[in-house]
Amino acid sequence: MKHVIIGTAGHIDHGKTTLIRALTGRNTDRWEEEQKRGITIDLGFTWFDLPSGDRAGIIDVPGHEKFINNMVAGVVGMDLVMLVIAADEGVMPQTREHMDILGLLGIQKSIIVLNKCDLVDEEWLELVEEEVREELEGTFLEHAPVMKVSAATGQGLDALVQEIDHMMQDEVEEKDITTIPRLPVDRVFSLSGFGTIITGTLLSGTITKEDTLEIYPIGKTSKIRSIQVHGEDQECCYAGQRVAINLSNVKKRELSRGCVLAPPNSMKNTDLLDVKVNILKSSMRVLTNHTRLHLFTGTSEILCRAVLLDKEEIGPGESGYVQLRLEEEIALRRGDKFVIRFYSPMETIGGGVVLEPNPVIHRRFQEPVIEDLKRKESGSSIDVIELRVREHGEDLLTQAEVARLTAMSPEEVAEDVQTLKDSGVILTFATRKDLYLWHVGSEKLMRQKILEALKQYEEKYPYRYGMKKAEVQVTYLKKMKPVVFDHYVEYLEQEGALKRMEEYLCTADYEVRKDTVYDRVSAKILDTVRKAGYDFARYSDIAFGEKDKAVADDILNILLEEKRIVKVSDDLYTLTEYMEKAKTMIQEELKKREVITTAEVRDLFQTSRKSAKPIIEYMDSIKVTKRVGAESERVAY
Repeated sequence: MKHVIIGTAGHIDHGKTTLIRALTGRNTDRWEEEQKRGITIDLGFTWFDLPSGDRAGIIDVPGHEKFINNMVAGVVGMDLVMLVIAADEGVMPQTREHMDILGLLGIQKSIIVLNKCDLVDEEWLELVEEEVREELEGTFLEHAPVMKVSAATGQGLDALVQEIDHMMQDEVEEKDITTIPRLPVDRVFSLSGFGTIITGTLLSGTITKEDTLEIYPIGKTSKIRSIQVHGEDQECCYAGQRVAINLSNVKKRELSRGCVLAPPNSMKNTDLLDVKVNILKSSMRVLTNHTRLHLFTGTSEILCRAVLLDKEEIGPGESGYVQLRLEEEIALRRGDKFVIRFYSPMETIGGGVVLEPNPVIHRRFQEPVIEDLKRKESGSSIDVIELRVREHGEDLLTQAEVARLTAMSPEEVAEDVQTLKDSGVILTFATRKDLYLWHVGSEKLMRQKILEALKQYEEKYPYRYGMKKAEVQVTYLKKMKPVVFDHYVEYLEQEGALKRMEEYLCTADYEVRKDTVYDRVSAKILDTVRKAGYDFARYSDIAFGEKDKAVADDILNILLEEKRIVKVSDDLYTLTEYMEKAKTMIQEELKKREVITTAEVRDLFQTSRKSAKPIIEYMDSIKVTKRVGAESERVAY
């Protein structure tokens, strides 16, 4: 079964509410003032059943110029619009403005309803229909069917219902119920014993009773207590349905029209929007930089300033790229439509589409910014994700963050990310919690920087294994998590771009320099510690020539890394073979006795107590012995 929403539009007093009452048997004017004045001020909602068995929700929007903001809010989620024109008056100012708004908001399917046909003769009706056709030429309504009815007498209503049913079955596309749910709030009220209730048209996805959703932009989560669709309790509701939802943990005063219900962390609040603006041909105004405007999108109305990015001004019938700087936060997704009205006097001047719902502040006339916006305008969700990932060159985005920034479902993002990975456009690094994304262009630039830095380091310090891994990260990728950096280093190793030696990184072809200086200094160190035996030599006491002293520390580190010598304690070094022999001798002694003392170690190695103590502490460090009882006593570990 299709879930569809029908809306009305048209000039005040052309019979929209009467037509809905004739179709449904219900009055959509809810407020006393509406019924007293005979005009629709706020949105009205009801439903009726079609011959096919589908149930259609229907929204009655106000026609009066003062209530255009309510009219725009009502258009959200409409699948089909009936543009109602009174046969005795024809096209009027608000008819034209409603037509413009419907076009700007992307409404595709419409029926022209000539109402009050009982008040005019055939000849007049033909003239009105001809005038309407001329007025609609070149608009999205140009080929819309024209139905002649009288809501008062019932004339033509059956034919209208058949036409609606036909269009719903054959022309209106089913909304996506698999993506993330998104419900713009158009009405908030409270009922005694129930608490806070919101209504709106579910634009996408599915909402189920007991779901926990977030209310944007206020940032509060709420559990769904109950759901009503067309006045009946339901366990879940689907995209394309008019719904009333009972929320927990939130007060009526905290909510307002314009709030959006969606999964937690699936969207991100913003006070900036990158958009493509189209100015109406009929507009009498020119949009200039920093103009203050009323922005209407979803069910929101927000004041904003327009920063023109690619033009000095945008005139009637023209379009341009604009950054809207909002006076309040909002939560949208790419592709959302909007209408802009002049600040004062309030008149509709244009509208357009959101290209980037979470941009950074742009300066005007920046070619890279304009190129990105052109790509976002024409591109698919894959293109948008690629641009998002590319924008974060060093502080990598996670797949979850991309979903939140684009307001796409995790499943949609995962599918596009896999496509980008398979085509070699992005790299992915998986951690226990997240999947980090990196554009190959950004990675190549970073790889070039790192390899150049390693090469310079190797030239400066030829007797080192390379640059410390931690130093590389802090210098070049300090925003990257250490676990992700480890994955990146592994990737570079697999690519053959660099080598890793313990905690050191070097270029792929680099080898530690082993020249005459290395031979001379290493021989000096090895000879000194060999001669010292278990009395040990202090490294600081070794006499190097002025030239050799500058590189002695680096060559000492090479000998340690190659395990030719070991550090016994601070400044004391010896041959690795000496300490391996000492380890065996102490293990043999501990087989003979339960406890060994420092004095016994001294006698065993025929050295001083001063040297015996570092031996036993070294054995503690490699878990051959452990201290027990007195400070000088050790047992087997």
